Parts: sequence; structure tokens; C-alpha cells
Amino acid sequence: MIQAELVIDNEGLLRFCRVEGHSGTKPRGNDIVCASVTVLTKTIAIVLAKSKDITVRGNNPERGSFLLEADYNPEGKEFLRGAGSCLIEGLQAVEREFPQYLKVNIERRNSYGT
Repeated sequence: MIQAELVIDNEGLLRFCRVEGHSGTKPRGNDIVCASVTVLTKTIAIVLAKSKDITVRGNNPERGSFLLEADYNPEGKEFLRGAGSCLIEGLQAVEREFPQYLKVNIERRNSYGT
């Protein structure tokens, strides 16, 4: 099973995302659940990293492991809000379709220290 953990701060901004595991629905290279989660997370990481108003830290040390932390300056706030919403909606859509293979946990924090 794939476990996705996301942290949203008190302003509704994505600050942290960790994804671990494999769905195991099909052999490597043919797994639609893993492919969907990979495309969503890597696309968000790439898009956020291109913004001069957002700082992204993280890694993808091995297959089935992804970590992202985001900081922002005031000009990047709405962009981060939108990107985070896209990631959450995408992951939740995959979870609704394949609940036995993906679990999404969203934690809301009043503050987020980096």
C-alpha cells in the first residue's frame, strides 16, 4: 500500500508531503496507481521548484519514497495554495478509485516550523 502524508498550515498551504510504499497492483512499469501518484508528486515538486517565491526541499532517494517541504515568501503564497490544492485533489481522486492501494492522510497544523 502507498501511504501519503500531507501537512497543511493554518493558511491552507501545503508545507510537507511524504509518500512511501508501492501499491503492488501490477508489475513494475505497469502499475497505474504507482504511476498516478508518481506523476502527481513529481509534477508538483517540479512546478514549485521553478517558482522564485517558493523554496522546496526534499528528495526521492529510491523508488516508492518521496519527500517534499515547502517554504514561501508572500508573493508565492497563492501559487503554493493552488499547487497544494491540485496535489491534494489528485491524490484523493486516486484514493477514491483505489482505496485498497492508497491511503491519504492530511494533517492541519496551526503553525508549521521549518
